[in-house]
Amino acid sequence: MHITRYAKAAYYFRNPDLPITVKRVEAGSSAQHPYDLTSEPHLHDFSELVIITRGHGRHVVDGVEYEVGTGDVFLIQGESGHYFKERNSVSLINVMYDPVRLPLPFDWLRRLPGYNVIFEIEPAWRIGQGFRHHLKLDTAALDTVVELCRRLENELEAGSALKSLLKLEELIIFVAETCGSEPGKSSGGAVRVGTVISRLETDYRRNWSLHELSQLAGTSVNNLLRLFRSVTGATPIEYLNRIRLRHAAALLKYDSNPISEVALECGFADSNYFTRKFRAQYGTTPREYRNQSDH
Repeated sequence: MHITRYAKAAYYFRNPDLPITVKRVEAGSSAQHPYDLTSEPHLHDFSELVIITRGHGRHVVDGVEYEVGTGDVFLIQGESGHYFKERNSVSLINVMYDPVRLPLPFDWLRRLPGYNVIFEIEPAWRIGQGFRHHLKLDTAALDTVVELCRRLENELEAGSALKSLLKLEELIIFVAETCGSEPGKSSGGAVRVGTVISRLETDYRRNWSLHELSQLAGTSVNNLLRLFRSVTGATPIEYLNRIRLRHAAALLKYDSNPISEVALECGFADSNYFTRKFRAQYGTTPREYRNQSDH
């Protein structure tokens, strides 16, 4: 797919400190808002939650065409080139936001299996797996999502940064919980990985074994390792250590407890092992990291 345009955040976010906006596109061939690139191949430097509110059409992502229809919900990440090949018959809402610049509670969101499926796994698997892991909303759920978008629009129009952020979080959580409550609408592999990630994020202090995690996922150890690597590039245990180290780094910034206690609090029984892993992840020792944070 030849990319003709690059959609910059500055084109869409009125407040650079609040990179959130909602753009509605009704079925038709004409542009619906400034910098409407719906039918032009483009990249952007933010994320875009796409909600198909009416009609059916063809959506092209990274050169691959997918059929989309009423109720489909999926995330387009910044590095993905995309456009609608058949714009005339599709109405949609684009919720654009920059997750890097927003204080979203990712530690908590990743505890929701559905969040992992829709916002993490499906975008990572789309090319290799096809458009199989997206969420398909029923009429009632779609009505709720449209209403949440309307409320988000109202808060953005009123200029309320905090309320706008909370409405975006409410929308993301509703989508995640809807996906998590209806696993039959997503591929089993995506749900398995999402379930494991959610449990690791929630119970990261536990000394998990691969056998326990494979039982949780309802698959074999070898299949879990394959699925997990395809999404995260790591084994479940390596991913668990990343979570532990992330929590440890946060504690080191704000907690004065001894390093050994921080290690134990985050699931590391051996403080020397913790120090080696921390240095490998952050390029410095836990003590040096704490000292740097004090300045």
